[in-house]
Amino acid sequence: MDYDTIDADGFGRSLKGIGLNLLVRDVPAECAFLEAVFRMQSHQVTADFAIVTYGDQVFQLHSDGTYHANPMLGLLPENPPRGTGIEIRLYDSDPDRAVARAEGFGATVLQVPTDKPHGLREAYILCDNGYAWVPSRPKDSA
Repeated sequence: MDYDTIDADGFGRSLKGIGLNLLVRDVPAECAFLEAVFRMQSHQVTADFAIVTYGDQVFQLHSDGTYHANPMLGLLPENPPRGTGIEIRLYDSDPDRAVARAEGFGATVLQVPTDKPHGLREAYILCDNGYAWVPSRPKDSA
């Protein structure tokens, strides 16, 4: 599928399984963060919407304004962190490299890369919208 040219109807009909849609204050800024820190790709980026890919995974970003008629908008906190309680785990991202890029980007590193007892090396990086992005890989991979 060509995420740069597909129309909204075609994209919506193509979605299967579980989907992730993040509400953000600034779609282009969130895309810049995801591209710089995790090497994700953004498609059809506007002030209101973007399709984002991470490997063969796809998710969406929507601006708060696109939810003007949605009852969920009233539940968003006025002050950060709005994403508290969700971890977005990126199992194909090296936490050491992601943290180095996050620091260069000016993002908040909540936890430096750490070897965990469950077999992963992981870090916690917050975006400006308060979502916790967790780059992870098996402890013994390089």
